Amino acid sequence: MTATTLFYIIIAIIVIDFIVDKILDALNAKHFNDPLPTALQDVYDEAEYKKSQRYKAVNYKFNLFTSSFSLILTLAFLFFGGFEYIDGIARQFSDNNIVISLIFFGIIMLGSDLLTTPFSYYQTFVIEEQFGFNKTTKATFFIDKLKGWLMIAVIGGGILALIIWFYDIAGNHFWLYAWALVAVFSLLVNMFYAKLIVPLFNKQTPLESGSLRDKISEYAKTVGFQLDNIFIIDGSKRSTKANAYFSGFGSEKRVTLYDTLVNDLDEDEIVAVLAHEVGHYKKKHIIINLVTSILLTGLTLYILSLFIAKPILSHAIGVSIPSFHVGLIAFGLLYSPISEITGLIMNVFSRKFEYQADDYAKHTYNSESLISSLKKLSKHSLSNLTPHPAYVFMHYSHPTLYSRIKHLKRK
Repeated sequence: MTATTLFYIIIAIIVIDFIVDKILDALNAKHFNDPLPTALQDVYDEAEYKKSQRYKAVNYKFNLFTSSFSLILTLAFLFFGGFEYIDGIARQFSDNNIVISLIFFGIIMLGSDLLTTPFSYYQTFVIEEQFGFNKTTKATFFIDKLKGWLMIAVIGGGILALIIWFYDIAGNHFWLYAWALVAVFSLLVNMFYAKLIVPLFNKQTPLESGSLRDKISEYAKTVGFQLDNIFIIDGSKRSTKANAYFSGFGSEKRVTLYDTLVNDLDEDEIVAVLAHEVGHYKKKHIIINLVTSILLTGLTLYILSLFIAKPILSHAIGVSIPSFHVGLIAFGLLYSPISEITGLIMNVFSRKFEYQADDYAKHTYNSESLISSLKKLSKHSLSNLTPHPAYVFMHYSHPTLYSRIKHLKRK
């Protein structure tokens, strides 16, 4: 196979992926105005449902524009030697492989983010603002950007530098060291995400004593679950949309409730949401997902090790001097169909896990409170209640609201 053939395979992958994605989006959009199933007719009143339809339509058009822009930019970069140009700039600063790679990826990441920031700004301050979701100030928006860049530079740059160093000293066996590094990093992030990362962006405060904490503690005791760390996060700082999540293991495990969720739901509904999250923990879903992710990372790194040393990877995207960092870009583009397949499989299991967590909440608390909480959360986020089945299969990590309610109402 020649570099030219590989180049056109990469182009075909990018274009086909775009076409498939847009077909799915169009199929999904055709269902925006479908009548609601009987079980969901109490989620929206007529005015709210029309608002949700407008919200979906606006986001569909915006996504079509931004993804088309991204496609054109990517294809132009490939056809006009963008990677060769940036590689040349990086090589002007150093002869060290690690330094060259960090500069190369730094330019790409920063350039990409600067180009897409206007779209993020429009999404936040025009679309989300128009539909009453946005609570982000312009200062917070740009400070978040700067913090994000700093995290990518320090954490992402550090991991990349170590992986390239492993490659320089271990050759094609670098993947074993890189895999160990990523596995340890993943474990640490899962353990200490709430303590180390979240505080950079949000304020977390322990749930105060009162009837809600008493109800949560009472429920935790009935299922034999030690839960001392319950925190409220200031999600309303950025959006009116609500959420809750579980993080950590052992003594570090904690439940985090968005303040918007606490404000939108009554106490029984909050406990039902919490019961769902406890279900994920009790059913070992968090550990299964973490182990699966680490195994998939190991497989990806192993496959990468088989190809990364081949000059054809760099030549295929127009770079004359073969290197690890350029080969990584080409490999990422070629590997994307496999990533899509593994992503689909992960989504299938994720949807299954959601049903299991719902069952746990149903059997240890009650289904009525969970159903009403799911309906309220869908209503307050103007969720799409009638998505196309193919779109759900390809993109949803959670079952649809209708499917979850049907499942919860089964005896």
